[in-house]
Amino acid sequence: MSHSTVPLVVVMGVSGSGKTTVGHLLAQGLGVPYAEGDDFHPAANVAKMRAGHPLDDEDRRPWLDKIARWLTGHADSGGVVTCSALKRRYRDRLASAAPHVLFLHLDGSSELIAARITARQGHFMPPELLRTQIADLEPLGDDEAGAAIPIDGTPQQTAALALAAVTSS
Repeated sequence: MSHSTVPLVVVMGVSGSGKTTVGHLLAQGLGVPYAEGDDFHPAANVAKMRAGHPLDDEDRRPWLDKIARWLTGHADSGGVVTCSALKRRYRDRLASAAPHVLFLHLDGSSELIAARITARQGHFMPPELLRTQIADLEPLGDDEAGAAIPIDGTPQQTAALALAAVTSS
């Protein structure tokens, strides 16, 4: 790890890719705090998504600002936070707040992710918004600190791959 021995990680990807589950497991494995990115959304964002409307850049701005502040606050102690971070400019915003942050993109087929979203219950994100998220997703660039993590295994297998990516960076 380039900045320090304490990792600071954003677990990213489209809704249904397993960010929450893998993020929890990764934070436990690293012994660092965990934060759920959905908890940073203003109520208006949640209502908009629940109604089946995708967020736009302006909707995401205060959400990304809150996550960026969390990252800044954990720069020395480390931590894992989830955030879709679909676009490069969103990741650049987060990296500007915490330059040593590592992005782990949970990556899988749209069919697998759609099946997961359809099966889950109690989440505000409707399955219909998956296609907009997939359309917005800009994979990590070669110059971005991070790795794509395949999600076709169990959550524990995916978390083990994520942990390996963090400890090898």
